[in-house]
This record gives sequence, structure tokens and C-alpha cells, in this order.
Amino acid sequence: QVQLVESGGGLVQAGGSLRLSCTASIRTFSNYAMGWFRQAPGKEREFVATIDWSGGTTYYADSVKGRFTISRDNAKNTVYLQIKSLKPEDTAVYYCAVAVSSRYSVSAHEYMYWGQGTQVTVSS
Repeated sequence: QVQLVESGGGLVQAGGSLRLSCTASIRTFSNYAMGWFRQAPGKEREFVATIDWSGGTTYYADSVKGRFTISRDNAKNTVYLQIKSLKPEDTAVYYCAVAVSSRYSVSAHEYMYWGQGTQVTVSS
């Protein structure tokens, strides 16, 4: 059974930074694109960032472009989300997910495994 474990969330002041990590217990991690999504209270889950199998191609939601950076270490089965210049509107539960293929995707429907989420709270 594939498990994804996120870490790195917490309470931070606006303007601060965090680095989220997600480690997947999947044998062929490097075969799959990875993504980060988030869900704020009372809102639907939304796409944040995605990275292809090699780490060579990334894509971001407009709301986080320039502030968030997704990266991966295939040797460690881990994907990261570096977050800078945090805003109160970034407050959400952040989820990582394994895509169904090596190509990145912005659609939650194209992800087959999901982590349990890590809470990020930004105070103003």
C-alpha cells in the first residue's frame, strides 16, 4: 500500500517561510509526476504546484507563482514545496499527491495517491 507522509507545516507570521516535505513509500517514485494541492476552510481543494518525473518541468497556480517552489529528490522518494512571503490567504491544509503518469498535471483527477495533509496557518 502506498503511503505519502507530509511534514513541515505550522504556524507562521505573514511574510515568513516554510518548507513542506512529502515522502512516498512507492518503489518507482521517479516514474511519476508529483503535485501539491491545498484546501482552505470552507473551500474546495485547489491546485498549487506540480513537477514532472525528472524535476525538469514545473508548473504553478497563478496565486503562488514567484513565491512557491516545488522540487523533488528521487533518491529520497521526496517532493518539497518551498514557500516564501506567506500570506494569510495561504492558510490551508496542504496535500501532496502522486500523479498517474510521469507528466505533470494541474487536475486532481489525474492523481492516484494522496497524503493526509499538513496544516499551514499564516497569521497577519
